[in-house]
Amino acid sequence: MTFEDALSQAGLGPLRRAAPSWLQINLGKRCNQTCAHCHVDAGPHRKEQMSDEVVEDVLRALSQNPSFTLLDITGGAPELHPRFRDLVRGARALGRRVMDRCNLTVLLEPGQEDTAAFLAAEQVEIVASMPCYLRDNVERQRGRGVYDASVEALRRLNTLGYGQPGSGLALSLVYNPGGAFLPPSQGALEADYRRRLLDDHGLVFTNLLTITNLPIARFAADLSRQGKATQYQTLLEANFNAATVPGLMCRHLVSVSWDGGLYDCDFNQMLDLPAPGPRRHVRELGDVTGLADAPIAVGRHCFGCTAGAGSSCGGALA
Repeated sequence: MTFEDALSQAGLGPLRRAAPSWLQINLGKRCNQTCAHCHVDAGPHRKEQMSDEVVEDVLRALSQNPSFTLLDITGGAPELHPRFRDLVRGARALGRRVMDRCNLTVLLEPGQEDTAAFLAAEQVEIVASMPCYLRDNVERQRGRGVYDASVEALRRLNTLGYGQPGSGLALSLVYNPGGAFLPPSQGALEADYRRRLLDDHGLVFTNLLTITNLPIARFAADLSRQGKATQYQTLLEANFNAATVPGLMCRHLVSVSWDGGLYDCDFNQMLDLPAPGPRRHVRELGDVTGLADAPIAVGRHCFGCTAGAGSSCGGALA
């Protein structure tokens, strides 16, 4: 079954955009980690990164479109990009919310000692990878030593006010399944995270986001090695939930790749699946209100965002 078939059977018709309010940019594939589930195939030896020209194009697009209320910065580890702080300052000067998708351990890297304090000073919202509250599960996905480094980074963020009630500094943690299964209930898992992280380490956070691993890139290769690729795709399709479709992130954001290309979402970007029509660059974006009702490129991977409670960059959808 195709994703288009699933939409049609649910009486939803082709997937189309709402008016975009969210500009998500991928600064590149360089990262201080090499995670088993990474859909970007990021790592320490990747060289791809956004040029100065594209950085300026992004800031221009943001300034020309007040409907973009959020700049969502991702990577790789976006903090490693030399223009990361310029982007944050530029967006904040325009009055936009800024979100940093942080792997936590990057905050302990040489040269990043003051990054956490910078983020707090600019009131940047942090969405932090923490795929479990258990050491073994985290290190199976993300490598040896990552758990302790993540705990230390969270401790530093808490000290700055992140995740503390009334601070205004939002700290969201992200759970990814450690295998070929769907995330559990976001609410129930959040309660477990709160209890264990507080009891074990004295840590607090704002909320938990559960994100389904999509069968693309590094995770797809891992599924194939285990002989589970077909089984996982069948699981996603069998759990298609029409109630998740209105909240899909592709309906509300514009995704910009490190080279400036425009996509409907970060996953389509990694598959080089551009939006329908001629390929466009962020410098050609223009007035994004005109994108409302535009068609969205879809594929079988889209079942990952609509399975069970759904999945998006903002967590569960239903």
